[in-house]
Amino acid sequence: MAQRGSIVAAVGGAVAVGAMTAVQTRVNGSLGAALNDGVLAGAVSFGSGLVVVLAIALVLPAGRRGIGRLLAGVRARSIPVWMLLGGAAGAFTVASQGLTVGAIGVALFTVGFVAGQTSGGLALDRAGYGPAGVVAVTRPRLIGTLLAIAGVGVCLADGAVGSVPLWMILIPVVAGAGVSWQQGTNGRLRVRVDSPLTATLVNFLGGTIVLIAAAAIHIGYAGPPRALPTDPWLYLGGTIGVVYIFLSAQIVRRTGVLLLGLGSVTGLLSTSVVLDAFWPAPAAPSTPIALLAAGIALLGVAVAAVPWRRRTR
Repeated sequence: MAQRGSIVAAVGGAVAVGAMTAVQTRVNGSLGAALNDGVLAGAVSFGSGLVVVLAIALVLPAGRRGIGRLLAGVRARSIPVWMLLGGAAGAFTVASQGLTVGAIGVALFTVGFVAGQTSGGLALDRAGYGPAGVVAVTRPRLIGTLLAIAGVGVCLADGAVGSVPLWMILIPVVAGAGVSWQQGTNGRLRVRVDSPLTATLVNFLGGTIVLIAAAAIHIGYAGPPRALPTDPWLYLGGTIGVVYIFLSAQIVRRTGVLLLGLGSVTGLLSTSVVLDAFWPAPAAPSTPIALLAAGIALLGVAVAAVPWRRRTR
């Protein structure tokens, strides 16, 4: 009973991760539209998040100890370089939000994102990439994944999607698969350094470096933005990211990559429906279609949450 309760709590945390992701998606998309530069918007978002998490890590004793273990592990090569690269996937996700959400809306961005995240989570769990080890492709997990993808299909059936360029759907698909890999990578790093805060710091440091380099190249080619927007809320994307990445690194050990992805999909879809209902984009699916898709995804989470046997190596 206690184990079931802890799984329910972990799934609730995963749903919260998705809700925060939807809010961050809207914030970063709006910043990208205001700057007319999605890559620069991503650099601003990640950079602000880096400042927040670095300050927290330096103030808290546990954060300083985690940084010390990280540096010692890198020097001793007990922490491989690939474990430090989770931020690259996050950087791509944030940049894709700035590039597409202003045009297609949060819910339609989620359509492609969910397809990549659910498929990627199933494959990564089966390969044993996450900190939970090898998680078998059981019937409930497979059915839950298919239901989540069916929710995606419902959104794709909306007529508004026909006016959207294909690349605006493909970019979120790649971003979703990358986030599954990022969540598994951050979870494994969190185990090595015994600090979710340090894993979050590494994520933001790597993502900020990637995005600053990409933004510098883009500005050199297209020129700087004419002016920076003055609305303070447009700069909160990084802070929101600190919270949900930290939470993801905490709960992925309990849920596995797939269940974390499915729970976050539910929060992401549900919150996206609300955001697009009150703040619609030109190509956003209609509210009834988006609600139906969210309900199907929620059913998928419930099916996938049925206890399964884990085979670890």
